Formats: sequence, structure tokens, C-alpha cells
Amino acid sequence: MVEQAFSDVKVLDLTWYIAGPYCTKMLADFGADVLKVERPAEGDPARKLGPFLNDEPHPEKSALFSHLNTNKKGITLDLKSEWGRKVIEELVKDVDILIESFRPGVMERLGLGYEILNKINPKLVMTRISNFGQTGPYRDFKMSELTLNAMGAEMYSCGWPENPPEKRGANCLQYQVGLTAALATLGGLFVARQQGIGQYIDVSAMETMAGCIDWRTLTLVSYAYSGEMFVREETLGLMIWPSGAYPCKDGFIRFLTMPQWGPRLAKMMDMPDLLEQFPNPFDMMRKDDFDAIFRPWCLEYTKKEVMEKAQEARVAGTAIQTPEEVVNDPQFNFRGFWTEIEHPVTGKQIYPGSPFKMQETPWAVRMPAPLLGEHNEEVYCKKLLYTEEDLVKLKERGVI
Repeated sequence: MVEQAFSDVKVLDLTWYIAGPYCTKMLADFGADVLKVERPAEGDPARKLGPFLNDEPHPEKSALFSHLNTNKKGITLDLKSEWGRKVIEELVKDVDILIESFRPGVMERLGLGYEILNKINPKLVMTRISNFGQTGPYRDFKMSELTLNAMGAEMYSCGWPENPPEKRGANCLQYQVGLTAALATLGGLFVARQQGIGQYIDVSAMETMAGCIDWRTLTLVSYAYSGEMFVREETLGLMIWPSGAYPCKDGFIRFLTMPQWGPRLAKMMDMPDLLEQFPNPFDMMRKDDFDAIFRPWCLEYTKKEVMEKAQEARVAGTAIQTPEEVVNDPQFNFRGFWTEIEHPVTGKQIYPGSPFKMQETPWAVRMPAPLLGEHNEEVYCKKLLYTEEDLVKLKERGVI
């Protein structure tokens, strides 16, 4: 097998749920030796989150957990126990990176704060992912995806004007947090290896959201520069029509229009007199009149047909695909984005692949997500030289 980009990197993964595991997944998928530590008996809470294979809740059947933890090894360990603390200290000696996503202060209460770990391994990169950061008046606040949307100002400009503000779908923002943490960690690793000194990285989910390059940044910068705040609009703040989603025969098509594209729209709809009827696409008083023509036109065609007409006329219009259509999309499949992974419990399943490609050090599947405690014997007995009798006793005490 071709050597991967991070084949010489060792990571101790003390993360759970989504943001932290996605961060470590980015490293593991490109070759890093990632050891995931989970709570005895229960494991990562993400194991309890669906979707589940055949709709059967089971700690080894969570598609979310399986996706977030491919290419990692896994052990169970009670970090609150004295023995657990000593194991972490032993493991830290031999890793480049430790990533954790507990509440601020937890690692210090466990006796595993950065100052202690840095003495054990002076070149250690320690990345800490938390809701609001390790300092400040909000540092101990709990957070949900809804909170992340709301307090990051994204919800203020999201949704229909006559309805309350809305959050983005599912847990997409936490993936952005994980990706930011992975990038910061690699920066820390570069410095640690170049200068021979450890790095402490404090990642705030809230600050990651506030600095994201999306609609939120535009609203925040607009206020910072002018004191003006965007309001929720049917066209997502773009006072040009057509913009937004329109129904077709078999689904929806999404348009984004520029004011100079009037001739293109006329060509797309095969209506030469369209510009005479609607010379000003900014005139929101005429939007309903335009929609009275445009909506029935869209309904005459499938979303693929509308998209093809838009492409031919050079109008930004694209079909809104279902999950099934995305999995079967020819572009994704031509580039080998989807990958089949065989798991000992769920069997062969299709998972998303890498978001980018590296020619010489490629992304690769080396192993499925670990079963709970799957690598206990390998790590404790072969690496840390405990006996199998020791493991039996520790398991009886609930330590592993």
C-alpha cells in the first residue's frame, strides 16, 4: 500500500459525538494512527445516534458513528479512575497529538491538563474542542446545534420573513468545527516538528461559526462596517428574481439569478418577450406576476430537464437532489467518492469518501470503525504489557 500523508503521525483521540471525531477522522483517513478512547460499557454517545441499519438501535449499527470513526482503533477506559489516568500518561509518551472535546476543566480535574502532559511529552500537540472555548464567561455553558446556530448569528438571517428564524439542517455546523480543529492541529504539528516544542490549541465552536465563510460572515461584517443588519427575505436577501427553490414535475430546482441575465432567462424559457414584460428583476412588486409565469413553466419539466435548459442558457439553476440521487450521481461515482466498507456487524455498506484528493499520498480505507473495546488486548497487553488476567480484573471493576 502507498504510504499516506500522515502515516508517521500518532493521535490519541479523547473526543465524542461529532465535531471531535470528525477532526480525528480527517487525520485517520490520511494514514494517522488514531487510538480512540471510549467509556466502558457505553462508549461514545454517537453510538446511540441514528440512522441505524434496518432501523434497529444498536451501539455497533450507528451509521453516524461508523462514518466518523473509520480507520481508527478503539479501547475502553474509565478516565476518572487512577489507573485510567496512568494509562493516558503512558500513551501520551508515544503520540504526536492528543485531541479532546470534554467540557473545559475536565482534563484538569482528571489530572491530565496540558501542563502535566507537556512535561511527559514536550513535543505534544494538544487540541481542545469546546463549545465556547477554554476561557471567558460562557466557557461552562452547554450547547446544542440549535444554540450554535442561534448564538452565531446564522439564524437571524435564515428562514422566511413571516416565520421565526430557522437553523440549518441536522448537525452540519459541527462538521465545520471538526474540520477547523483538524486544520489547526496540523498547523500545531508542523510547528512542533519544526521547532521541537509542544503546542496548545483552543478551538471554540462558537468562534468557528462566527468566522465561517458563509452567509453569516456577510451579515456580521456588514454590521461591523455599517451598523446595518440583514433581514430575512424570501430570496435569501437577494432582491432579484427568480432566486430560490421552485417546484418541478419530480422535485425542485434551485435558482440564483443576476440582474444582467434577463436575456439568458428569456432564452431558457423560450419567451423572447420576457424582458418587455419584466424589464426590472429588482422590482419586488412584480415578483408575484413573474412567478405566475415562471412556476407553471418549471412544472412542465422534470428538474433534470430544467437544469439542462438552464445550463444551455448559462443560468445558475440546479436540481435539488435526494440522498438516493446523490449516491447514484455519475460525477461522484466517476471520481470514486463513495466507498464500500465491510463492518463485522453491519456488513458491507457505502460511506462518503474523502472531500479532497492527494495524488501521491491518497485517502484510503484501512479498517472500519472499531467495535467497542475491540483493541483492548492489542493496546493493553501488547503495547503496555499488561497480562490478560489484568484485563479480566479491570473489566470486572468497570475500568475498561
